Amino acid sequence: MRFALIIPALISALFATGTQAAKSASDTSPEAPEVLGFVEWVVMDDTEVRLKGRLDTGAKTSSLHAINVEPFEKNDEEWVRFKLPLGDHEDQPSEGQLDHEDVILEFERPVHRTVLIKRKGAPSQRRYVVNMEFCIAGKLHETQFSLTDRGRFSYPVLLGRRFMRDDNILTDSAQSFMATQECEYRTLEELAERPEALTR
Repeated sequence: MRFALIIPALISALFATGTQAAKSASDTSPEAPEVLGFVEWVVMDDTEVRLKGRLDTGAKTSSLHAINVEPFEKNDEEWVRFKLPLGDHEDQPSEGQLDHEDVILEFERPVHRTVLIKRKGAPSQRRYVVNMEFCIAGKLHETQFSLTDRGRFSYPVLLGRRFMRDDNILTDSAQSFMATQECEYRTLEELAERPEALTR
């Protein structure tokens, strides 16, 4: 009679333990990656300038359109100053009061590192890399951006594998602008009033 009582109790205890283990495993399982299109809107966090960004698995480090890149020293550290001309891509929504060519944003950032880029049929190029925060699909991220002139490319921002790996992002190469959440951005006229703006 005693065995008849013990066996159901053991089964019940084992079931409860198995259920708890399964629950714990599900609690610690990694979140499903977020899937974005190969092109999405990117908003640089500090100025809220909106730019087209291409998610590119062929590049490890992300890159940002920048001209007049100049190193300087600040507080015994290496910094870099660079400009982002809005007329090169005209992605910023406008109220019609200004031309995109009339607004240039100037940034200053600490240098995170430098990279040597090998180019086919051209001399190697050393680029500065800075950390910058940006918003994509309604979420704030931070990654390393190499600074280079992307004026002749369709996309002023390129997001590489390091960003996608660190932030659990997958890209659908057949789709663009898949993000269902938007990031806040400023109009061209609002950007022109920012202290980073140089207007003509």
